[in-house]
Amino acid sequence: MAYVITQRCCNDASCVSECPVDCIRPTPDQPGFATAEMLHIDPDTCIDCGACVDACPVEAIFSEDDLTASLARYRDINAAYFQRHPLESNIEPLVSPVRPPKALGTLRVAIVGAGPAACYAADAILRRADAQVELFDRLPTPWGLVRAGVAPDHAGTKTVSAMFETAFRRDTLQYYLNVEVGTHITHEELLDHHHAVVYAVGAATDRRLGVPGEDLAGSVSATEFVAWYNGHPDYADRTYDLSGERAVIVGNGNVALDIARVLTLDPDELAKTDIADHALEALRSSNIREVVLLGRRGPLQAAYTSPEFLALAHLKNVDVVVAAEDLELDDVSRGHLDDPDVEPSTRLKYTLAEEYAHASRNPEHKRIVFRFLTSPTALLGEDRVTAVEFVHNELVEENGQVSARATDRTETLEAGLVLRSIGYRGQPIPALPFDEGKGVVPNEAGRVVEDGEPVTGVYVSGWIKRGARGVIGSNRVDSEETVEQVIADFMAGKLPAPKADRAALKELVQSRQPDLVDRAGWKAIDTAEKTAGKTAGRPRVKLTSREDLLNAARG
Repeated sequence: MAYVITQRCCNDASCVSECPVDCIRPTPDQPGFATAEMLHIDPDTCIDCGACVDACPVEAIFSEDDLTASLARYRDINAAYFQRHPLESNIEPLVSPVRPPKALGTLRVAIVGAGPAACYAADAILRRADAQVELFDRLPTPWGLVRAGVAPDHAGTKTVSAMFETAFRRDTLQYYLNVEVGTHITHEELLDHHHAVVYAVGAATDRRLGVPGEDLAGSVSATEFVAWYNGHPDYADRTYDLSGERAVIVGNGNVALDIARVLTLDPDELAKTDIADHALEALRSSNIREVVLLGRRGPLQAAYTSPEFLALAHLKNVDVVVAAEDLELDDVSRGHLDDPDVEPSTRLKYTLAEEYAHASRNPEHKRIVFRFLTSPTALLGEDRVTAVEFVHNELVEENGQVSARATDRTETLEAGLVLRSIGYRGQPIPALPFDEGKGVVPNEAGRVVEDGEPVTGVYVSGWIKRGARGVIGSNRVDSEETVEQVIADFMAGKLPAPKADRAALKELVQSRQPDLVDRAGWKAIDTAEKTAGKTAGRPRVKLTSREDLLNAARG
């Protein structure tokens, strides 16, 4: 019997170092780790010790004997990885990273942002040094996209926040929530009170389509729609017209799949989750019967991960539709699929698409429809969107890169709601350099650089550092790389000592933001939401306005 990694895998890699027989792959030091959809356990090497289960922050690992019907396929998915990548184990003793000597004193770090990248960075700093960390966020709540981005029906993924709660119990970390850097405290003032400032602010906006009609009513940003149904206070008052029978999502990444599920799931199923009450009420009145996802490239190059694509097969009363003609691969895709070195995850994407294409369908069911090799050319309508015009693409390969090229074949699809989901994008941060083309702060391994030179004491982590790619756990390795630079600069004497202490910082911030939410305030919010959830048979009932959140924080 072996353990099996399943859909929830967040690529955090906490399990890798805990495995006594080194049978989890890929590891963070391997080339394929950055692009891996998930980690895998070699069934022939696993000794059934369960150490990985205890280490997993999102409850993604199960004994193969305990796999449910919806997860049973992961036994083969884990095994297939090692057929393509035979395990070459070379267990070496772990070398503890160097800690700054006590003579240097306490390292003080401000982290701007409270999402996964920020929290992984804070955890790494507290483990690596005698340190004090202040965690700043403009919202009254922490956890970033774990709270406001992860789909409500993916409760297991949200459990990573429990790991952060445990790590942040001591006063070595202090919360400065409902505090906006640039409004309540400046970048320069943060530097005055700390050795270093780490920006982990994510990517707050999304990429635009750049087509006529994009700004019509009914044309919606996926970023905002996700924030709306997750109860983000900036978007809680939004309303969306769900009266039409078809919605179109431009893009087919995991966020697009999340939205498609939310729009087609039975509201009674969603009522068991932490979805915002206003969204649940709107979805109960929704007329949407079909969600169409437009993907620019083919089924082999689709942006979604195979675990998320596989999970759609287990939705109740929802048919997943792939047109058989979309499986007629062009020469470029066929060449990739026939390549013996193709990754199992890529082959699985095509296998799943074939299964969906040939599956039986029930006309009473709602539908999630995948259209490949399509790009929108215009959103049509007078006062609001009524249809999407798109062009059919063909794949071309140049210098080893596969791209989509428009043909002269066009099509129009009626739709009352169109959501763009083609990627997140970072925004400029006052006082920091910014790369407009990439949507990131220029950096070298997390050190912010300007005109090729490091900016003293300023660092970045997460999407604002590397761009909007990867999953929650990808931030762990990314943040540790950044923290390594902070520690190295501290030990090398490159970080000026703070001009003021913690008490002065708190006095300064409170004088400008009396509604600061600290650890006790967040705990009060958390307790209030969970208490309401227990009464309703849900994980929590989210408070979705700043007023309600601040009232809860005050007790």
